[in-house]
Amino acid sequence: MSKNIIITGTSRGIGFELVKQFASEGHQVLALSRNNKPVSDLKLENVTAFPFDLNNSDAYQKITDFVSSWDSVDVLINNAGSLLNKPFAETTSEEFERVYKVNVFGVAEVTRTVLPKMGKTSHVVTVSSMGGVQGSMKFPGLSAYSSSKGAVITLTELWAQEFKETGPSFNVLALGAVQTEMLEEAFPGYEAPVSALQMAGYIKDFALNGQQLYNGKLLQVSNSTP
Repeated sequence: MSKNIIITGTSRGIGFELVKQFASEGHQVLALSRNNKPVSDLKLENVTAFPFDLNNSDAYQKITDFVSSWDSVDVLINNAGSLLNKPFAETTSEEFERVYKVNVFGVAEVTRTVLPKMGKTSHVVTVSSMGGVQGSMKFPGLSAYSSSKGAVITLTELWAQEFKETGPSFNVLALGAVQTEMLEEAFPGYEAPVSALQMAGYIKDFALNGQQLYNGKLLQVSNSTP
């Protein structure tokens, strides 16, 4: 059965692969990214892509207007992320804030915008990182990034509690190393054991079915460090 799916951060990496996989199964997809060209160029009839900046408060009305024609939003995948790899002592407050604006405030605002269209069986999946998991191995230079990824883990637990009567379900996936452009930027030359295509397949299946068994849960999706 065709579902209505919203995915952020779709211009490359896991988000881009997710769009293709959901579309190939016949789902309706709204793909949100600052650069909508990669998805638009696919010319998939069941995919809508328009430029969207998580930091632009006026842009959220575009989501509301678009989903008004949908009966419901079945799945929201908060995949967009901003990564800064820089020693903490050299990181400016503006740089720190920029990471949080995308990774925390943006996730919260997209979720709040879409919630009115989500019901008991809907599922919000937020993509976090192993670096945000308490007690996991940490890496110098990722203070802003990893702490922001820790914040959305706690947010997920809070939302699941707050909406447990009405839905939707909320879960968060802490990913280990995946071979994406973002990983290459953070760890130049490091070769991850998992491809963006593989991880997208796992996230797609979990987004469609995970809410039947999980709510308010952190799942560590990693076979390596980082």
